[in-house]
Amino acid sequence: MAFDYRGHTEHVEFEVVEHVATITLNRPKVNALNAEIQDELKRLADLIAADPEIAAVVLSGGEKVFAAGADIVEMEKLSHAEMVLRSGRLQASFAAIAELPQPVVAAVNGYALGGGCELAMTADVRIVGESTKFGQPEIKLGIIPGAGGTQRLSRLVGPSKAKDIIFSGRLVEATEALRIGLADEIVADDQVQRRAQEWAAQFVGGPRLALRAAKESIDLGLGTSLATGLSLERQQFAALFATRDREIGMRSFVENGPGKAEFVGE
Repeated sequence: MAFDYRGHTEHVEFEVVEHVATITLNRPKVNALNAEIQDELKRLADLIAADPEIAAVVLSGGEKVFAAGADIVEMEKLSHAEMVLRSGRLQASFAAIAELPQPVVAAVNGYALGGGCELAMTADVRIVGESTKFGQPEIKLGIIPGAGGTQRLSRLVGPSKAKDIIFSGRLVEATEALRIGLADEIVADDQVQRRAQEWAAQFVGGPRLALRAAKESIDLGLGTSLATGLSLERQQFAALFATRDREIGMRSFVENGPGKAEFVGE
């Protein structure tokens, strides 16, 4: 059963149009990711994950700033004991986005720094504008990334490049981000949202369970040995033979050729 939730909180907008969900950060001036936004991202991720009518997800921010990081004014007041509790909720909110069963694309304009870079990295794909700049500048505050930056960045760009970016706190421009694997596509700044929606739309009407199995196999396999990953893939592969979409896809291929199946998501 699909959820009806549409609308927005004070700083996060949410809509579903033609089976594509869009989450848009809207906290001027720089979309600082305060506790309210973090909790709302977790809540929305839980809704989206449970909604079989949603085929893909777009993460979006502002035209000039995707998100410039966590709310430092809010964080500066926290004690060690308070941050022990808050950091768990912070990581859980980002993990909920990363673990969505649907394909997720980040539409990144402008600055994606600190928590903003970490949020963009929870997506499966990052489509960025020509003016986009990534960075993990936490070291300049005497801390390190705390929402997955040390882990997701090293998996995307390799440990040496991740250490360079995190140790220095420097900015990474769009062209370098594309070259090292932090970005997947560069488009004109005014085309980022359109291209992200286009990427997401390709999964509408697709084999929902197969897409989910592919994403889980890749993501979970990255944290295991090759042998364990292959075992996971084998189990997911075999399990899909119990789905209607597998029957539909193979029958359509035999009778009509490739790319003409009309899947039902079951």
